[in-house]
Amino acid sequence: MKSLLSIEMDMQIPFHDVDSMGITWHGNYLRYFEIARCKLLDELGYNYRQMQASNYAWPIIDLQIKYVKASTFEQHITVRAELVEWENRLKINYQIRDTASGERITKGYTIQAAVDMTSQEMCFVTPEIFRSKIAPLLAKADSE
Repeated sequence: MKSLLSIEMDMQIPFHDVDSMGITWHGNYLRYFEIARCKLLDELGYNYRQMQASNYAWPIIDLQIKYVKASTFEQHITVRAELVEWENRLKINYQIRDTASGERITKGYTIQAAVDMTSQEMCFVTPEIFRSKIAPLLAKADSE
């Protein structure tokens, strides 16, 4: 599946993210996904503050994560987030790799759906505000 937008960010595993054996606690990978997702949404020009201002919430309704290999204290990792679906829902794929070797550590995805904050009802059609943000990316993809 081709992504419309992707970002990468590098980070080092901090001490407070590991267990007594120096292995990254599994729940922290979801936090790394979240940090990358926020950066991706910033790049799109429709971050969580802008979503709230447009009267839509975009809760995660599904997620999948696969742990391939452990990461450790002070290891340098690269987190990649890619927007791969946007119609009727947002699907973002993630990969976490060792920065030096490129070896995959973790992969997964999240799915988010728009919820009208006034009615508290899930939207089954992508809101127009999001369509306007994604339109330049679609035009660019069509021209390539």
